[in-house]
Amino acid sequence: MGIFDFLKGEFIDVIHWVDDTHDTMVWRFEREGHEIKYGAKLTVREGQAAVFVHEGQLADVFTPGLYMLETNNMPIMTTLQHWDHAFQSPFKSEVYFVDTTRFSDLKWGTKNPIICRDPEFGPVRLRAYGTYTIKVADPARFLTEIVGTDGEFTMDEISYQIRNIIVQEFSRVIAGSGIPVLDMAANTADLGKLVAAEISGTLADYGLMMPELYIENISLPPAVEEAMDKRTQMGVLGDLGRYTQFSAAEAMTAAAKTPNSGMGAGLGMGMGMAMAQQMGQALQGGAASQAAGQPSGPWGARPEPAAPQRSAPAAPPPPPVEHVWHIAVDGQTSGPFSKARMGRMAQDGTLTRETHVWTPGQDGWKRAGEVMELAQLFTILPPPPPPPAPPAG
Repeated sequence: MGIFDFLKGEFIDVIHWVDDTHDTMVWRFEREGHEIKYGAKLTVREGQAAVFVHEGQLADVFTPGLYMLETNNMPIMTTLQHWDHAFQSPFKSEVYFVDTTRFSDLKWGTKNPIICRDPEFGPVRLRAYGTYTIKVADPARFLTEIVGTDGEFTMDEISYQIRNIIVQEFSRVIAGSGIPVLDMAANTADLGKLVAAEISGTLADYGLMMPELYIENISLPPAVEEAMDKRTQMGVLGDLGRYTQFSAAEAMTAAAKTPNSGMGAGLGMGMGMAMAQQMGQALQGGAASQAAGQPSGPWGARPEPAAPQRSAPAAPPPPPVEHVWHIAVDGQTSGPFSKARMGRMAQDGTLTRETHVWTPGQDGWKRAGEVMELAQLFTILPPPPPPPAPPAG
């Protein structure tokens, strides 16, 4: 074996790339002076592509396989480099390995709300987020359009730009879809495919493709979602009038149990009077049954007739229960307030005839001027002012 054969065997290059970072899209094979020996072995694994750049010009793209870098399998390099040396000297070129596998679980989301017109709610603001996958479809175009001379290009360097493209196309698709907000959850799969198809043209100019795009959630502003929850609760409750009465009764019971509470004492007194009235009516009913001759003694025996007595005068009815009132202003409720407090509020202008009020037992909200008990508060006028004092002599 001659000296030249020995040198050629010693200087054979092995060019390959094994990636363990999971986010590197392009990696440049580093060689001092970018000198690659004639006859070097190039290994391109599955999920990779190798791009040769010779003296600043893209020379060739190698798909997965094992290659001997010689002129017979590098027709483009043959036109760029003449092998006219007996030693077949090295040539200065750069090898870029491109990862052609899918980069998955990449996040996207709308930074600001998207304003669109809903057929049921009118103008609404939407937010959305999800995931997508990206893949290099054209290694040569991706290298020339995006990577340039970067020796190690990662997914983070282009993910922000891709997210902007997704949000732009998503906004346009959502605004023109005409799908109601309440039906978007059932159409996220179709919307994702539609957005991915709209993005494919822009990504193709970069040498990329988007195999999948998923929309995980489309949400409304918190205030709108709260209003929708209330609407759902109303639908579940059914009869709103009975629910209002039940809630009022529960509130009165809880207030009566609250110690050292003026409102609780007043409500407790009112409930006690109502119970006393019911008991009085029951006793009167018992007396009436005895007068009708119905047995009331033990074992059903008729009691002996008593001596006639003068009938006692009928007891006066219990005093009426004072109402407590709730006020609704601009969708907010306050109270309960006593009638005396309502009178003071009418004097200082806090309570007007148009103010909506409600008290337990009343059928819904009414204006204060329509309630007889409160309408009197607006008809009481103060007495005329006293005459001025005579001037001092």
